[in-house]
Amino acid sequence: MALNPLSWAEELPLLHDHLWARLTQGVSDRHAPARYLTLATVSESGMPQARTVVLRSADKQAATLAVYTDIHSGKISALRANPMAALHVWDAAEQLQIRIEASVSILTSEAVSEQWQSLPEHARSAYSSGPAPGEPIVASLDYTKTPDESAFAVLWMDVQAIEALHLGHHHHHRRAVFSCGDGWAGQWLVP
Repeated sequence: MALNPLSWAEELPLLHDHLWARLTQGVSDRHAPARYLTLATVSESGMPQARTVVLRSADKQAATLAVYTDIHSGKISALRANPMAALHVWDAAEQLQIRIEASVSILTSEAVSEQWQSLPEHARSAYSSGPAPGEPIVASLDYTKTPDESAFAVLWMDVQAIEALHLGHHHHHRRAVFSCGDGWAGQWLVP
């Protein structure tokens, strides 16, 4: 008898492990669905803001994720006003949606020098002493970005909850939520 390839979706502990395995894969595999996830915050004026970010760290034991950003980006002021964020991953191959709620700390300076040092030279220009991300310019390429370690920040996310929705065959959909508050035990939900 063949192993059920979707056995991970049938039991809460297996599903929790699978979600973190998919997230962890996103850190090292640029083709993994969790490599580029959507980060949502709320602006100071109350508008939801969503953007794609690159997952740089995922630690199941600590229940933490990390992404890099420019200290001058709009998400920084949003997170200073409200340090909560939501993340979203759509894994088309597995028909799996992952939604995450997290509290966010903004790390800079010495706290992130190791991450800065590990960045390839070409990637450092994303964190710049030039014009701030989102500033108006006359022409599409009318900017210069000079790498600046003081503009580099890490968004350190303490996961509070992680929710999975698996779209199964024959409408056998499964949905579950795992939260820090219940020790990650998990709870099935109606899809």
